Amino acid sequence: MSSLAVRTADPATGTTPGTAQGPPLRGRIALVPTIALLIGALYTLLPVAWVVIASTKSGSELFSTFTFLPGTGLTENLADLNAYRDGVYWQWMGNSALYAGLGALLSTIVSACSGYALAVYRFRGRETFFNVLLAGVLMPPVILAVPQYLLLAEVDLTDSYLSVLLPQILSPYGVYLARIYASAAVPADVVEAGRMDGASEWRIFTRVALPMMVPGLVTVFLFQFVAVWNNFLLPYIMLSDDEKFPITLGLYTLLEQGANAPALYTLVITGAFLAIFPLIALFLVVQRFWSLDLLSGAVKS
Repeated sequence: MSSLAVRTADPATGTTPGTAQGPPLRGRIALVPTIALLIGALYTLLPVAWVVIASTKSGSELFSTFTFLPGTGLTENLADLNAYRDGVYWQWMGNSALYAGLGALLSTIVSACSGYALAVYRFRGRETFFNVLLAGVLMPPVILAVPQYLLLAEVDLTDSYLSVLLPQILSPYGVYLARIYASAAVPADVVEAGRMDGASEWRIFTRVALPMMVPGLVTVFLFQFVAVWNNFLLPYIMLSDDEKFPITLGLYTLLEQGANAPALYTLVITGAFLAIFPLIALFLVVQRFWSLDLLSGAVKS
């Protein structure tokens, strides 16, 4: 006749000998999303690392071997890129800065006004308008590019700076973010207090609501800046003068010419490497606004 062994719990760990321990198992399960995120980060950063390393290689080093060891041709590549067509690359960079900077700024202003109005005011058709706006968020830009070209061609604005700037001003996603942030950051009591003090609606918006919305609007500006900076399809359709090209379209033309002149491939890679720096600098600058928002939230709580 078999006997049952009585197991007592370990007073130090609180677990029973011979049974699976909870905390180590939960720790191993918690490692799964961490590992998945690390794999995703590696997948994302690997092409960037290759561009950085490939920009240091000369033409012979680039095509002879495929290694992640840095080369010796970075200085020569930078000099060739600067000399190409009397520095047209910097013209492209300046155009991208204009399109992305001014376009993101105007888009943020429109998003701030629209988002605040949708969050604060109650009017007929507000929810319908917002639902249509959400449909615009889901619509791919490629569907709108050709109709935008046809509309701008009717007013003779194609192949101009405005043909790239004007379609970027209204961002459905920016308006959506501005409304969500205004609903959370601008209390209705503050708006009512401003009205009771006799302030106009415009003064309440600019002096009271807008400072509260700054962290959210910085996010809108960042998203729109990156979207315009990386935009290729709209300039490709709208522009024919290469002196008005942004950096994306300019590098694409260099890449096409590289089929007949392989030496241009090093210029494309070096140009892509330099085009990363404005985005990195922008991220570093706007981080302080997010940090200030988190600190203010901690103080309020």
